[in-house]
Amino acid sequence: MSFTNHRKMQLYGALLLLPAALLLTTFAYLPTVTTVINSLFLPGFRGAPTEFVGLENYQVLFDDPTFWKVALNNLIYAVGTIPTSIALALGMALFVNGKLRGRGFVRMAYFTPTILPMIAAANIWMFFYAPQIGLFNKLLGMLGFSGVNWLGDPSVALSSVIVMSVWKEAGFFMIFYLAALQSMPPELKEAADLEGTSRWSFFWRVTFPLLMPTTLFVLINALINSVRVVDHLFILTKGGPNNATNLLLYYVYENAFSFFDRTTAATITVVILLVLAVVATLKFTILDRRTHYQ
Repeated sequence: MSFTNHRKMQLYGALLLLPAALLLTTFAYLPTVTTVINSLFLPGFRGAPTEFVGLENYQVLFDDPTFWKVALNNLIYAVGTIPTSIALALGMALFVNGKLRGRGFVRMAYFTPTILPMIAAANIWMFFYAPQIGLFNKLLGMLGFSGVNWLGDPSVALSSVIVMSVWKEAGFFMIFYLAALQSMPPELKEAADLEGTSRWSFFWRVTFPLLMPTTLFVLINALINSVRVVDHLFILTKGGPNNATNLLLYYVYENAFSFFDRTTAATITVVILLVLAVVATLKFTILDRRTHYQ
């Protein structure tokens, strides 16, 4: 290949990458850099210039007990939603992948919560959780139990949000597991049947290892979903009662748009990004060793 043709190919490749590079720079890299810079300054008041304070904003944030309460809430939320959603998704995928009468209808039923807008889903569950007329308290009353203030009691409010989130996410993750199961060679199951392998042994020794790439993908998505919760909190609880359901991204929203404290919002955002980067790196380095891509 001549030098001129080589330069043309490089230019052609650069032009192909340009739209994606512009989008990433505009909506990912530039906002991230701006957020990091804003977290290192204090805004000026009444026209005064901003003041560079270095890591002082982070020290103030780490001394704030509300931040640690919100961070603990988010940790509990992640522990409650991630493994449960993945386990349910895998179980549903295994169920609808088998020989089942009305299999298409069951798949549609599992996937329906995923296609609902989050605002609509939150309003549906608000009706379920309503103290006086809610479906759950009506069922408890029929069984002779007293009603529960699902979203107003700090001891159960976060659990109520976790249940709704699992209901919303499990069907979405099921689609990935179902696609992975259908792409597996049927010869593996036939060979296992000839050897007299039990279903449980076949699942743990063959199916689950081959599903590890999908599990890794789903795990990263579930992790991201666990820290980007805003819309259904805005409908259901607004972070209450007494910050019992307040999560990190909603706390960022509160500081930025309710308290107009953009500096604190930027500082929390940088902390979230750093934690996500560390956790994602650990997952890729540890789980990748146990992942079979072929």
